[in-house]
Amino acid sequence: MASNPRQMRLTPELVARVARHIDDPGDAAYPQVAWATDADRAEAVAKLLAARPADGEVWVFAYGSLIWNPPFEFAERRIGVVRGWHRSFCFGWITRYRGTLEQPGLMLVLDQGGECEGVAYRLLADKIDAGLGELFRREMRGKADPMRPIWADVETENGRVPAITFVIDRDGGHYVGGLSDERTAEVLAVAAGHLGSMADYLHQTVNGLEALDIHDEHLWRLQELVAERIEAAHAIA
Repeated sequence: MASNPRQMRLTPELVARVARHIDDPGDAAYPQVAWATDADRAEAVAKLLAARPADGEVWVFAYGSLIWNPPFEFAERRIGVVRGWHRSFCFGWITRYRGTLEQPGLMLVLDQGGECEGVAYRLLADKIDAGLGELFRREMRGKADPMRPIWADVETENGRVPAITFVIDRDGGHYVGGLSDERTAEVLAVAAGHLGSMADYLHQTVNGLEALDIHDEHLWRLQELVAERIEAAHAIA
């Protein structure tokens, strides 16, 4: 744990300034989307597990909300690094969950290039199916979801472990690349949906990383820029 955590400019008080109640429009509001069923998710999980390591262990690599809100029970947690992928708010445009048609959001996902430091969770041996079921229920919303699960090698202090993680499909129709930090911050400072605001998501993620002594310079700059925009919008000195 971080002994002397940095003080974020994006405080809970600023996050509260953009909080608002938004009803979930529901699946029916998106007739163009082929929503995934539990059977679809079970099939995706089965394909992944068919390629799991010979020792039978299953790890999940967290880079965003899974760090501060994992939906599964786990037996072990390690800090680790994945090479060839980096965090990026490049999944858009989100018009549900943490965005609306009027103010769409951007979600954090792993994109090609660089590296990412995060958390590897080892699932309980007797709850692998249940744990992955909850994970895919949260992450796999559509049959053709632009976030695709892969096995990635995670380098930890106690050795390398293969882990399941989610990366963006650049050809999946929802890839938003090349945005400046300033433009991204403009979106994150205002977008919100029935699950909360993007400012809250960013705050929770950076706070969770810092608590583990993981300093992501890009996300740290984004939280400063988002805070700056909320302050300006609400005339906060």
